[in-house]
Amino acid sequence: MKARVKRSTRRYDSSGRQSQARRSRAAVLDSAERQFLDSGYASTTLGAIAKEAGVSVETIYKAFGGKSGLVRAIYERGLTGRGPVSAYQRSDEMRERESDPAAIMRNWGALTAEVASVVMPIRVLIRSAAGTDPEMTLLLEQGDNERLERMRHHAQFLADRGVLREGITADKATDVLWTCSSVELYDLLVQKRGWSMAEFAEFVADFMITGLLATSD
Repeated sequence: MKARVKRSTRRYDSSGRQSQARRSRAAVLDSAERQFLDSGYASTTLGAIAKEAGVSVETIYKAFGGKSGLVRAIYERGLTGRGPVSAYQRSDEMRERESDPAAIMRNWGALTAEVASVVMPIRVLIRSAAGTDPEMTLLLEQGDNERLERMRHHAQFLADRGVLREGITADKATDVLWTCSSVELYDLLVQKRGWSMAEFAEFVADFMITGLLATSD
């Protein structure tokens, strides 16, 4: 009688496929961003993006739903900043551990400059495409609204800490933070007037400190 051979079962490891999927997604977004910025939204085709990224057009449709979905994904990627940890996460972690409100503003100024430097080109693309594409108009509005809610979140944090100067409500602080974090301000000072990122970050921080924080006696 033959002995029964017990077969060993191997657990399927999907990490390789997930890693490849992330690389393919990044390649598509990199290619799309480069072509959108070089050729414009209307002139860029999914076929050209797919060819450069080494994927099929169908793959892009499944992952992003077309050109407007690609722009949205590029924009959302830019909002995370340049580091391996998203700017949002770094901002929240910093403000929780930092007790000096002026130091918080300095950090916010630096993060604002970092994110704006990544997002500004695609924001300009969205704004120009919004004239003819309703989905780009919607993305522009959604981006503004989401940033407004984010700044409202920060303003309430400052109000709860009791660091806002007299006469500055959480609503008014929201408006100041929303203005300081706008890509348009970065465009005016850095792109059009030639300020360095460090100068811009310092200006934003100084403006927030002076405009929002109570002075120490």
